[in-house]
Amino acid sequence: MTTWHMPSETAPHTRTWMSFPRPGITLGASAAEQRAGYAAWAAVAAAVADFEPVRMLVDPEAAGAAREHLRGDIETIEAPVGEFWLRDAGPTFVLDEDGRLGAVDWVFNGWGDHDWADWRRDRATARFVAERAGAEVVSSALVNEGGGIHVDGEGTVLLTRTVQLDPRRNPDATAEQVEAEMARTLGATHPVWLSRGLYRDTQEFGTNGHVDIVATLPSPGRVLLHTQEDAEHPDHAITAALRRELEAATDAQGRPFEILELPAPATARDAEDWVDYSYVNHLVVNGGVVACGFGEERADARAREILSDAYPGREVVTVDARELFARGGGIHCITQHEPVAGQAAVRQGGAA
Repeated sequence: MTTWHMPSETAPHTRTWMSFPRPGITLGASAAEQRAGYAAWAAVAAAVADFEPVRMLVDPEAAGAAREHLRGDIETIEAPVGEFWLRDAGPTFVLDEDGRLGAVDWVFNGWGDHDWADWRRDRATARFVAERAGAEVVSSALVNEGGGIHVDGEGTVLLTRTVQLDPRRNPDATAEQVEAEMARTLGATHPVWLSRGLYRDTQEFGTNGHVDIVATLPSPGRVLLHTQEDAEHPDHAITAALRRELEAATDAQGRPFEILELPAPATARDAEDWVDYSYVNHLVVNGGVVACGFGEERADARAREILSDAYPGREVVTVDARELFARGGGIHCITQHEPVAGQAAVRQGGAA
């Protein structure tokens, strides 16, 4: 039986995969909203491409916009695109004991089969990406998304009970069954369950608690935790409770976590509700970190400093993510990293 494991995001990448937005509810109804969405995705792709190759899935309906907005060094591949959050609609890449590339094909049902989600067009996305990457498909019957997990590469996986145990996703699953699937597909034998995600993410257009906007593992034994300092914001109490949960947990090696707080920017609301602007939703790339920015010079600079300390030796660059968050996610949500295959990559397991 093949043994798979998911390397840390800090391990060397071959490339990053993305999907270009297509017209629909998420992109926006007006021409101005659509242009803003296209520009935001293109800005992230350009920032990532400064560090490593980018492959972009482009639906035929969005081909013209992609040609207009994407930089020339970004490779495009025509494919059907429904929900253009590739972290979730696409596969999760893994390696076997010989360094062979695999791609976990989770069941994707639009974060719990929401009426607004155009997820049926993505039924073949994970397998399409796997084929183009030359990866073996690792099939899973678990409804799950890449934004619902974070690993340290040593067996630890962060999960949230409101995602993998969501009755709209896996109505009959037990925690033990989810944990067994994490071990089988990701080689993650030490689950750390968080009780929930952020406030806005539990509302109508959210994921019901993705961990990649809450906490991540920059290195074994360390957690970067989103912190809301505004006492009136619902996430103030939520992130304080999550910190207590992490303080009581250990990693796969039995170490208590060193918790590094990553404070939210000052902006607390938009025209609709409280916002969950989070610097945790960044992407680690070869030699760098592509971080979310929110138009606040001081807060964005503070986040870059914290991320630079958490990922020593990497250049941290900021991309304005407000248009991404207005549509339901951030930089990590729209990207999917592909690790370098080969035995050397397995042995190395370290930073690029």
